[in-house]
Amino acid sequence: MLALSILLLVAVLVCAVVRPWGWPEAAVAVPAAVLVAVVGALPVDHVVDEAVRLGPVIGFLAAILVLAQLCDDEGLFHACGTWMARASRGRPRTLLGGVFVTASVITAVLSLDATVVLLTPVVFATAAQLGVRPKPHVYACTHLSNSASLLLPVSNLTNLLAFASSGLSFTRFAALMALPWVVAIAIEYVVFRRFFRTDLDAPVHPSDTAPARELPVFALVTVGLTLAGFVVASATGIDPAWAACAGAVAMAVRALARRRTSLTKVVQAVSLPFLAFVLGLGIVVRAVVDNGLDDVLRLVIPSGDGLVALLGVAAVAAVLANVINNLPAVLVLLPLVVPFGSGAVLAVLLGVNLGPNLTYAGSLATLLWRRIVHDHDTEVNLPEFTRLGLLAVPATLAGSVVALWASLHVIGG
Repeated sequence: MLALSILLLVAVLVCAVVRPWGWPEAAVAVPAAVLVAVVGALPVDHVVDEAVRLGPVIGFLAAILVLAQLCDDEGLFHACGTWMARASRGRPRTLLGGVFVTASVITAVLSLDATVVLLTPVVFATAAQLGVRPKPHVYACTHLSNSASLLLPVSNLTNLLAFASSGLSFTRFAALMALPWVVAIAIEYVVFRRFFRTDLDAPVHPSDTAPARELPVFALVTVGLTLAGFVVASATGIDPAWAACAGAVAMAVRALARRRTSLTKVVQAVSLPFLAFVLGLGIVVRAVVDNGLDDVLRLVIPSGDGLVALLGVAAVAAVLANVINNLPAVLVLLPLVVPFGSGAVLAVLLGVNLGPNLTYAGSLATLLWRRIVHDHDTEVNLPEFTRLGLLAVPATLAGSVVALWASLHVIGG
């Protein structure tokens, strides 16, 4: 059964990467999940357990996707582009700093999907307006969609899964990950400044200035209240998904009342095929784990919460993320490290969030970013992407693990 489960997992991941004939990611994931139950690779009661475990996470993700799309409809991301253009005053290095700040905040608050899908096109347009080379700034979107997704449970689907297993409150999770988040972003910025120095020093040829966009106050207030809701919900034992749902409903009701969107578009923003893919993938991964992969990984995962052990756990997670993608990697590793405590769980998170910057296949966000770049008549150079990853990933991983170790000693797990 292990061989069949692995074969199905490979098929699910290949379909998600290649998307043959334009199929959605769920086209293979859902039938594969049904098949593992039918052939007995995963007992039906285990299938139900996995679906119940992933249910709140999937609901949370749906609400965040709707909230991010409605913020885009309100003009939040274009307002960010206007701010970056004004703040940079036509200087490429200053623009890079603005992109880092904007992408880091958006990734942390509205999830990495918002940075990849909604901010990347804005960065392309901002670079064209200022007449600067877009490559450093566009590459920053994909790297920060992974690196800057460390801060909050809502920043990444992997975070939601780890948060559910960590036993931490929303605020303690954020407090422990704050220093690793800052360290990872700072190291990325230094690497980018050096790696893209030729592009950043290139002559600037500005085009006509784009008209200013009105600041979307309602969207900003709603996002702020939603974040406050996450903290309150976590402190009172309520699932934070309800706070995310409240924010999405508030934005949707206003947008529908003002005819800025339609019910069909709101439903499309939920991205039901992607949510079905997440559920199907989780079930297939559970089959792989239950049929023997967990025994193999137990031999290589260090135990304990010391610095060396945390470095080892993060390294294993980073390697596995690049081999089978970061979402399956976190599903595989979390049950194995939970007994070691919250520090090990967060070390896994560092590995699966930072590691994917090394390869295209490391995370779904990177694969999606590549398609968006292609839609803008720009091709990603694989050797260049890999060289950048080889410089950034080991440095950010080591630095953030040390920062996590320090946070655990100061704050406590």
